[in-house]
Amino acid sequence: MVRLFCLILMFLPCATLAQDAQPPVDETPPQAQTSQSEPPMTIARLGEIVRALDPEAVVRGPAVEFTLEDIPVIVIADARADRMRAMVPIASAEGLAQADLLRLMQANFDAALDARYAVANGRLWGVFIHPLSPLQKDHFLSGLVQTITVARTYGTAYTSGGAVFGGGDSNTIYRELLEKLRKKGQAL
Repeated sequence: MVRLFCLILMFLPCATLAQDAQPPVDETPPQAQTSQSEPPMTIARLGEIVRALDPEAVVRGPAVEFTLEDIPVIVIADARADRMRAMVPIASAEGLAQADLLRLMQANFDAALDARYAVANGRLWGVFIHPLSPLQKDHFLSGLVQTITVARTYGTAYTSGGAVFGGGDSNTIYRELLEKLRKKGQAL
C-alpha cells in the first residue's frame, strides 16, 4: 500500500503537468544536440571555451573568473577528481531565514534542473557541477546559462530557465542566451 502511494505521488504531478503544459520549444537535450565525435573535456579545452566566451577571463590557480551577461562566474576544474564546478555568487548566506532555505531546496528539486542553489563560505551560490571528461560543450554552455538564471531568479521564480511549460517569454530568453553563447564558442 505504501509503495502504491509513493508511485502515485511520484507520477501524479507529471500527469497533471502533461495535461496543462505546452512542450518547450526544443525538447532535445543540449547534450543530444552535439556531435558524438566531440573529444573528452579537459581543463585546457574548458579554458578555451571560457576564453571564447570572455577574452578577459582571469586564471587564478585552479579557477578561472569571467563575466557573462554582467554576471561574475567562477569555474574550477580538477582533472584528478574528474570534476568541474561553475559558480555564480548570489548573496550573503547571513540572515537566510528557514523559509528561504526551504524554498531553495524546493527549487533544487523541481525548477533548478542542472544548476543548484548552494551555501558555502558564508555565501549563497548558483552552481553547476559535472564530471569533467564526459562534459560536452553544449552541456557546459547550458549549465552556465542555467546557473546565471538561478542567480537572476533568486527571490522570485527560483528557476534555471531550462524547461518552461506554458506560454510566456522565459523559454525564448533562455534559448536566445544559449544560442548567443554557442555562437561565441562555435569554433571549439
